[in-house]
Amino acid sequence: MADLLKQVPSSMEIIKDDKYKDKRFRYLAEHMINKAMERDALIVSEDYNGIAILFEEGDNKTSFWNEMVTDLKLAINVTGIAKGLKALKTQGYVKKQRPKHKKHLYCWFWGIMPEGRDVDDKRIAYKMKDQIIAKSHETGLPIYAETRIKRVYIVYRRYKFECFHKWQHPSGDTMYFMKYEPPQS
Repeated sequence: MADLLKQVPSSMEIIKDDKYKDKRFRYLAEHMINKAMERDALIVSEDYNGIAILFEEGDNKTSFWNEMVTDLKLAINVTGIAKGLKALKTQGYVKKQRPKHKKHLYCWFWGIMPEGRDVDDKRIAYKMKDQIIAKSHETGLPIYAETRIKRVYIVYRRYKFECFHKWQHPSGDTMYFMKYEPPQS
């Protein structure tokens, strides 16, 4: 997971750049995995080369104080104060693009290790996509996701996600906000 995070523009920007950089990526990866496991949101490929985190949101179960403590730990162990404040501001905008009081699924992370990409016999991304879409069909909930990586945006579009908003991210990149609506029965 830490190796995958090193390939994601958002995580590369927030990690404090010092001699502890690798340790900071590992802390962030552990934080993400633990949070996903607590909320039964972790999807892992059979060969462990792919990982996705798909949260069910909209019921506001997390308390303000728990979030505050988590943010402080991330600032100390991952971002540093300056980058942490900048990340919180950006995340505030990103969160506002999803419904606040309407249940939905949120794809917080989805990554495939380089050795698992473009391997026709494994089809890791395709199989994981099937699991993610199946969760939407089972629950009847839409899926929200965002990315700043153009090729990832194209893949989401191929998987029937619609772009509902584009934003000029402070980095200068375009951030694509997407939504998948399950068929109504």
